[in-house]
Amino acid sequence: MVKKIGTHNGTFHCDEALACFLLRLLPEYEDSTIIRTRDSEKLATCDIVVDVGGVYDPSTFRFDHHQRSFDESMSSLNSSKKWTTKLSSAGLVYYHFGERIIQNILKCGKEDNKIVTIIFDKVYERFIEEIDGIDNGINQCDCTPKYVISTNLSSRVSRLNPAWNCSDTNEEDQFKKAMELVGSEFLERVTFYKNSWIPARKIVKQAIEERYEVDKSGEVLLLKNGGCPWKDHLLSLEPEMDISPKIKYVLFTDQNGCWRIMCVPVELGSFTNRLSLPDEWRGLRNEELSEKSGIKGCIFVHAGGFIGGNKTYDGIIQMVQIALAQKRDE
Repeated sequence: MVKKIGTHNGTFHCDEALACFLLRLLPEYEDSTIIRTRDSEKLATCDIVVDVGGVYDPSTFRFDHHQRSFDESMSSLNSSKKWTTKLSSAGLVYYHFGERIIQNILKCGKEDNKIVTIIFDKVYERFIEEIDGIDNGINQCDCTPKYVISTNLSSRVSRLNPAWNCSDTNEEDQFKKAMELVGSEFLERVTFYKNSWIPARKIVKQAIEERYEVDKSGEVLLLKNGGCPWKDHLLSLEPEMDISPKIKYVLFTDQNGCWRIMCVPVELGSFTNRLSLPDEWRGLRNEELSEKSGIKGCIFVHAGGFIGGNKTYDGIIQMVQIALAQKRDE
């Protein structure tokens, strides 16, 4: 018998669209029918219900988060998880089924359980938690935003709802589009972490171990295989490996074989650097920058002071040494 996934009708949101998509990634719900209704009798016939019904009970496959008594987070459900954001239906489904879903997507065996757990945590932190927070009306920070972000996934799903003054749009078709939108981004994120992000961790760890071969300060990393994803790994590996002093710069080659120097941020997602490139270099290019710095082969330094380039390895090392001297001069 075909299983039924229940959720509410009317205006839809990112969380239930993703919850429904995630469930269909499980073998038992692969061919399921989605019933969108608020009729309690119809919902009672569903095998699993998300984002409606006023009940959170995994034993009966009910996953709503709107009831007054609900205040669950990843951390409250599993003390080994650090995230305290209140869960939406997406977060609930992901918490209970996420590791199985990731295993199915990546076709992992038991020997890959550690990798699955790492990816599970990273996908929550960098994808699902945002959806949970927005759906529950939780501000990202306590400050007043300097600008509005209206291109996030939740906003894009919201715009798929039929317009208030348009009566000929099929709501069910739009909900399917929402599921496809959130689903494609979820799948892209999972495969990125498996195919690109996880392999980069080993490279970053090796670069940390070999950092004194690059500069005697031990504050510079060299990524020998080009600019792999490094920020996340570096910021998590430093405390694990008890690295001191902290890394200030990362070096790598670009697609043209030229060298880049990139500043390490104070934390993931921050635009503040541990040690920015010298102020007098910022916004300069080519000969003007080489003349100002006294270093041959300079290509550019961004006006924000977080990245620069040089044609040669020797040139980029000279840029590193002058940049590090800022700290010693303070």
